[in-house]
Amino acid sequence: MNTRKSLTERICQAIGFELLAILICTPLLAWIMDKPMLDMGAVTMALAFLALGWNVVFNGVFDRVLQRFAIVHNAWTRVVHALLFEGGLVAVGVPLIAWWLDVSLLQAFVMDIGVLLFFLPYTYVYHWGYDVMRARMVGA
Repeated sequence: MNTRKSLTERICQAIGFELLAILICTPLLAWIMDKPMLDMGAVTMALAFLALGWNVVFNGVFDRVLQRFAIVHNAWTRVVHALLFEGGLVAVGVPLIAWWLDVSLLQAFVMDIGVLLFFLPYTYVYHWGYDVMRARMVGA
């Protein structure tokens, strides 16, 4: 599989990832937390911008590591990808959530667990689907 992607393609991949996540998460979180859709949309958008930057940087580094060490892009590398991506996002996002909501880091971490449980499989499936569609488009 060709992992060489331009910066423009990486940005488009990341924007697609975040837009779909916002469309799924905003109404779901508004319902679960009993908050207005507009409020949850604003919070979700702020976290999405953080994740967007992380997505572009992380995927670029991850692809370079795969290429540098000739690691096969398979189901196991996708699992590692999802775990490392979400782990990095938690490390940056939890302090932001704690500050924004004025809660402890532990409370913010516990709140983030629910979101993480959604994003781990979502990250895996989104990037797998993106790679499959990209391979079909590049091969055509």
